[in-house]
Amino acid sequence: MSDSPFGADPPARPELRRSLSVVDGVAVAASSTAATTSIGIGLGVTAGVVGPHLPAIMLLAFLPVLGIAGAYARLNRVEPNAGNGYVWVGRSLSPWLGFLVGWVNVVASVAFLAYTTAVTGSALLQLAGEAGLHRVGSLGLDPDSTAQTTAVGIVVLAAVTLTAVTGVRTAARLQSGLLVFEYVVLLGFCGYGIVTGAHSFRLSWFDPFAIPSPTALAQGLLLSVFCYWGFEAAFTVNEEVRDPEDASRAGTITLVTMLGLFLLGSLAFQRVLSPGELAGHGAQGLAYYGDRLADQPLAALPLVALMFSAVASLQAGVIPTARGMFAMSRDRTLGPVWSKVSARYGTPAAGTLLIGALAVAVAAGALVIPRLADMIDAIVNAVGIVVALSYALTALAAAVRFRALLRADWRQGVRAVLLPALSALALLGLGGYLGWSFYASADHLEPRADNGWFLLLMPVAMIVSGFAVAAYAKWVRRSPYFHTGAGTDADAPELLTTSH
Repeated sequence: MSDSPFGADPPARPELRRSLSVVDGVAVAASSTAATTSIGIGLGVTAGVVGPHLPAIMLLAFLPVLGIAGAYARLNRVEPNAGNGYVWVGRSLSPWLGFLVGWVNVVASVAFLAYTTAVTGSALLQLAGEAGLHRVGSLGLDPDSTAQTTAVGIVVLAAVTLTAVTGVRTAARLQSGLLVFEYVVLLGFCGYGIVTGAHSFRLSWFDPFAIPSPTALAQGLLLSVFCYWGFEAAFTVNEEVRDPEDASRAGTITLVTMLGLFLLGSLAFQRVLSPGELAGHGAQGLAYYGDRLADQPLAALPLVALMFSAVASLQAGVIPTARGMFAMSRDRTLGPVWSKVSARYGTPAAGTLLIGALAVAVAAGALVIPRLADMIDAIVNAVGIVVALSYALTALAAAVRFRALLRADWRQGVRAVLLPALSALALLGLGGYLGWSFYASADHLEPRADNGWFLLLMPVAMIVSGFAVAAYAKWVRRSPYFHTGAGTDADAPELLTTSH
């Protein structure tokens, strides 16, 4: 009897169905970044840290993320893999670090799904209030209640998970429709706000040196990186696009589009709202903005766009997470259930359902934080640190893998080695500085979003648990991944060092 976790010899490499175009990839990645949700909620959270300097922090954060995107695109050209960073880092740096990248992306995505579940519920309850529905029986509806928003959001999460099971092409079509509506509303309201806002435009909004403190700068940058997080979802479906180059195009198009939308949203919000109003409305920031610009029912349109964005990002969160775990299971670093492909739909159906179930469990666990705004702050800060770590390691993998280009072609070497390495060092420095700031800001642990030890505990737990699961995969599952760091679908036995 084989001691393989599959019960016998490992099965033939499972394959996903290739059905996506570059437009579909953009839809998946844009839904994953969830621009409307980031503008409606993320800008308020970030404004609470950096004050009226949102355009500056969004531009500044874009620079290292652009370097990261270049690393993803170049690595994708030589080795398209649903596990992307997990395989690339494992091959170029270390299987342990590669596994960590895959693991923290999974855990961060599940945490993101839990947070977006509550956001979706909050948007629906706010819409119910706008429609005059304030009670159901004896229960008063409260869009600020974590319990109520989570319960409503879980119903939506279950529905979009089932949609994701039926096929990524179906999901991409749904997301495309939602995105068109979101962007039309977003562009219309933000454009109108920029033209008619009562607060004067100030060049100081673009001055990063005016941000109150180094800690505020570091935290603001990581919060902004969190807003850009998700462009790499285009690379998680790179085994389902018809041409791997389409994944690279989709990721780059999404990232540049997000920059434009975030700058537009930042300027519009600060023209219409004071810093106190922007920072003080949390999950209801976009609804408040709409009320300041228009009367009902038009004022409800931004809230509808937020709901659509949250629904799309729930689905877009489930899809790449299931693909990442599919790739890890294919290498026997996770159990076989994650790599089972549905014969009917050509998707990792069982894994997709399990991701939805895990997100529901985490969302329910978040009820220990009674206020929705506190839960959002805690999760965004935790995810920001681990996302920065994942991005940095992937960029370093690109720098190591293509280092020969520094001698062969210095222009290519700058783009393939120097820029990713500098971006990685910037993100590692920011994450380390912010972690130290959290540690130094408190002297005891308390489950509150303003407790530094609590904010630090979550990313530390994500990282430590990753090494524990990696140890199990290496010595109990006996995964061959830890011998080579290469995925089971790696075509080349040696490192590829050039790409143009």
